[in-house]
Amino acid sequence: MALPPQDSASFEREVDENLRRDQLADFGKKYGRWIAIAVVLFLAAAAAIIWYGERRDSKAAEHSEELAKIHTALANGEKDGLADRLVTLADESDGATSAAAMLTEAAIAVEGGDRDRAVELYKTLAADDDLPAPYRDVALLRQTMLDFDRVEPAEVIARLQPLAKPGEPFFGTAGELTAIAMLKLDRKADAGKLFASIAEDETVPATLRSRAVQIAGTLGVDATAALPQSQNQ
Repeated sequence: MALPPQDSASFEREVDENLRRDQLADFGKKYGRWIAIAVVLFLAAAAAIIWYGERRDSKAAEHSEELAKIHTALANGEKDGLADRLVTLADESDGATSAAAMLTEAAIAVEGGDRDRAVELYKTLAADDDLPAPYRDVALLRQTMLDFDRVEPAEVIARLQPLAKPGEPFFGTAGELTAIAMLKLDRKADAGKLFASIAEDETVPATLRSRAVQIAGTLGVDATAALPQSQNQ
């Protein structure tokens, strides 16, 4: 059965305390160094495959080797001089290797509290049509997460529209951010439907699906059937 609706003040507190805290205010913790490094390492591995498969010249090999050394240093907690090395690598290389270097630089900027620099890097990557879609999508999503509070809700919705669809790789996070933006515009019915869609998508992490069910319920949309039976009892 649907969760009972709450009054406006209680609803706003739930969104602020449960969603904004988990999704935005704790960005540095939830999407901190190790997750950022894991994403970048995955992309870097793909970059290495691309470059070694298509361009086996020594320069490309040197760039891939330099990127691997930087990631190793970062994983070991070493930071001195890495930002400068990444800037140089991004400038001297191109394609996936350059993108991976910029993503790494942005992750370091986030950890160091330089949100503006990180947003600038993510924005540049997201707008580069020459890059494969996964690089651009990751950059767009992380850019939006970082400057969510500094742009109009309508812009967030428009920006994430290609990603906030069931079946897209980043649907869970993109959909949740979009739904929060809809709430800011008092589009509660649309937000409720989107939260329900997130809850129903089995590719979305369980914690996010569970949260989506709760918020959808406050908006009058019963999505409890989307959860595993053990969580419905």
